[in-house]
Amino acid sequence: MEVENEEPSWFVYLVRTSKSALYCGITNDLQRRFKQHQEGKGAKALRGKGPLQLVWSQSEINKSEALKTEIAIKKLRKVQKEHLVKQAVRFDRK
Repeated sequence: MEVENEEPSWFVYLVRTSKSALYCGITNDLQRRFKQHQEGKGAKALRGKGPLQLVWSQSEINKSEALKTEIAIKKLRKVQKEHLVKQAVRFDRK
């Protein structure tokens, strides 16, 4: 029986807008997704809000875990999100 190598394949990320707002999202290709945001082809919430900065990201093992982490981060106050960015720490949902 072959065991699959479970490498992180999904990412949760924070993007900072020109007005310092933080946008949280998930993707399976961080570079591609950030490029889409920069080109105005990503989330509508970020269109016209540039220049954008990718300020934090965290890898997750699968889409389900990434979604759970995204939901938890979206529930945080901005000061808590800023702590993630400033300290460059891994977010623990527990």
